[in-house]
Parts: sequence; C-alpha cells; structure tokens
Amino acid sequence: MDIKSLNKISDYIWEIPPEGEMRVPGRIFASEELVEELDDNVVKQIKNVACLPGIQQASIAMPDAHWGYGFPIGGVGAFSPEEGGVISMGGIGFDISCGVRTMRTGMTREEIRPYVEKLVDRLFTIVPAGVGSEGTIRLNQQQIDEVLVGGARWAVSKGYGYKEDLKYIEEGGVMEGADPAQVSDTAKKRQFREVGTLGSGNHYLEIQYVDEVYDEGIAQVLGLYKDDVVVSVHCGSRALGHQIGTDYLKTLAEASGKYNIPIHERELVCAPINSPEGRRYFSAVCAGINCALANRQVISHLVREVFLDVIPRARISLLYDVSHNTCKVEDHLVGNKMKRLFIHRKGSTRAFGPGRKEIPAEYSSVGQPVLIGGTMGTCSYILVGTEAGMNQAFGSACHGAGRALSRTQAKKKWRGDALLRELATQGIIVRAHSYSGAAEEAPGAYKDVTAVVDATHKAGLARKVVRVKPLACIKG
Repeated sequence: MDIKSLNKISDYIWEIPPEGEMRVPGRIFASEELVEELDDNVVKQIKNVACLPGIQQASIAMPDAHWGYGFPIGGVGAFSPEEGGVISMGGIGFDISCGVRTMRTGMTREEIRPYVEKLVDRLFTIVPAGVGSEGTIRLNQQQIDEVLVGGARWAVSKGYGYKEDLKYIEEGGVMEGADPAQVSDTAKKRQFREVGTLGSGNHYLEIQYVDEVYDEGIAQVLGLYKDDVVVSVHCGSRALGHQIGTDYLKTLAEASGKYNIPIHERELVCAPINSPEGRRYFSAVCAGINCALANRQVISHLVREVFLDVIPRARISLLYDVSHNTCKVEDHLVGNKMKRLFIHRKGSTRAFGPGRKEIPAEYSSVGQPVLIGGTMGTCSYILVGTEAGMNQAFGSACHGAGRALSRTQAKKKWRGDALLRELATQGIIVRAHSYSGAAEEAPGAYKDVTAVVDATHKAGLARKVVRVKPLACIKG
C-alpha cells in the first residue's frame, strides 16, 4: 500500500485519517515493512469498519492483518451499546472462539527426545483431525445444549481434565450469556461427534520446546524455563461455529436494513447490540465460545492420557487458554470515562495487562499470557499483555503470523509430501491427514511471525517472554 497516505504516529503505529463516512480513524500497529506489504483491500476493510455505528476510538489492525470477511483478520473494533453500537458477524468470524491452549509437560527437550516420535504417532491416532473429523464422544441434542452452556466446565464435570484447569482459561472456562435456543438444530447436529477434534486448515497440535527466553522474571512466573517442553493446541468451535455464522448472516443482513445501518461489505452486516437480533446473535456467539472451550479441554485430556501412558513421569499442567475470534463484554477506559464495550476481535488475541481481575491471580503482576502461533516450520511465541496495550488497543494483540499467500497459491507452489520430508530433515516430525492440507500450511505461505511479534512488542501491545520451536506437529 502507499504508506504516504498514512499519518505516522510512531515507528510502529500508523493512522488512516477519517474520511467520508468514517466515524473514527483507522489505526495500524506494524513496522514500516509490514505496512508496505498490506493489501489495499485490508485498508479498505479498516475504513469500512470505521463507518459502523457506535465504534470507539479507532478501527484497529494488528501487525498480522490480512484480508478477511468484513473485518480484516487481525482486526479489532470496540462498540458502545449506549451509543448505538452494533454487533457484526464479520468482526467475529465463522470459527467462533478459535484459539490457542498451551500446556506445560514438566519435561525438558533432552528428556523427551527419545519419546517424540512415539508421542506424535499416538497423538495422531487419538486426536481426530482433518475436514469433517469425528471423535469418540457422541452427544445428543440435550447434551450439546449442556456443552453450549457449560463450556470447559462441562468437560471437566464429565472427567475430561481437572477443576484447576479452569483457572487458566478465559472466563474461567465458561462464557456467561449463552442461550442454546439461539443456535439452530442444524448447527447442533453438526457438532454431535466433533467435540474433542482438531479440524483442518491452520489448526494444529504441536509439541514445542522453549528455544529463547526474553524475560526471565516473567517466564518464571509463567513456569517456563529454557528447553522446557510444552504442548500447544490451536482449534475452535468446528462446524457448529461455522454454522452459527452462516445462519446469522441472513438475520443480520435483515437487521441492517431494518435499522437503516449503511453496510459497505456484505460480511459487515450487523444489528444494534441492544436490538432483539443483536441479543440473539450475541447469545449464539457465547454458545459457540463455550463449544470451543469444551473442545480444547477434551483435547487436553487426550494429550494428558497419551503423555502419561508413554512417559508416566510427565506432568501436564495448563499454562493458559485464550481465543482470538470473539466478541466479549469488557470495561475499558475511553478518554476519561470507563465504558462497558462489546470488543470484537477477529484474528486478534485478548492481551490484558497486569492487575486485570479477569486474569489468573498468579499472573496478575505480569499480565495475561498471550499465545501466538507461528508455522510448523518456524516458531511460536508467548507474550504477556501490557498497560500500554490496554490503552492503545483495548487489551488486544496479534494472533499469529498472518497469511501472505492464499491456500490456492500455496498449493501451486508447494507439494505436501516434499514439504514434510524437508521439515523432517530439520528435525520436525509432521503428521498430516492430507498432503494438500499440508501444502496450504507451508511456512512460506505466511508472514514472518518474528517480524509480526517484534512489531507487537515494540508497539507496546504485548511483551515478549519466550520463543518456542516445534519438535512435532499434527495437522488436519
């Protein structure tokens, strides 16, 4: 894009001045190089979001921003219900509450090295992955309703994990306000056999080791040390979340017309937060969030079972679980006034700073863990939220590397089988259910996650704590 059209606030903060129907400026957190790489369509989407009623401060884009449906992926928008604010499907996405969960193993890289191949083979067998994958848990509609209300708490009550896990999950493992009655029977039926499954696309289960420690004091608070092995899971609400998005596109399109809300892109259809349509959609989103939290909790249980069977001395404990496709009701300071806002994070991770009541007491002094996934051939990062990030971006940060090439482009450029052989020569074991799917997720199809995380750190949105590298990865 033409960087000259932006106002430079700092080396890592850029502003799009309001024009036309924009109610607030656009704000991009990125290095100059990342800004120059932005597609013009991303800038257009930032401007479109800035036109929505009730938006606060700015239409925000993270360093990993790329084109999405309605909002850019890596987009953040805060809306006030008292000022006519809206809720938009485009600001949440189809994979509601897609997120990352990281677990400590209590083991080092050297201790686990002899077992890695056996672990990944067992995990590949026991954790279903891929398009339409189904697990061993079979639920009926009443039981699905329980999942949609209970989230990870439901999973723990059924024996999938421990009560102490809930302390380290957003919202304590359950999102209040969920109403299964606002979720269609079609969506529920699609989930009957998908609880405890990984799915496909950029979702993964990865065995990683701490390669670099940037802040030893914070790392110790998080229980992380050089060469520690962790397991990270990236997945969401599966088919149920996608169906909620599909179902409500029509509802919100009708609401946009009914309430005379100007829409600049089809996927930005929305409803006033306080309207019947807005309340119904938010209740369905809360149900989708609970579905995702239950899903990751069950997968964690399966990981524990495999580790304890292969390496009985392993001790799997939850570091944190955080989502990056959500709408949450949060209190934020806008100007000099504390406001209750509906924060849309589309491909953006919540990153609360120190002292927020929503984060575990053990982490209160350092901030909420922020889990940023890279690619199966590079690295991922763990950061913590900052006070500056609270003020600048409603406590939000990037969520990953961000795509540089489309899935179609990636498949034209790489062969899945050759890619997996190449990664094996680097000491990274990959098990994939589809060579085509592996090609779509080639490391080269993504932006440089280190550049994205460095921009996030230098913009003050979140602070780098450790870098982790993959030992083994399972893909759908």
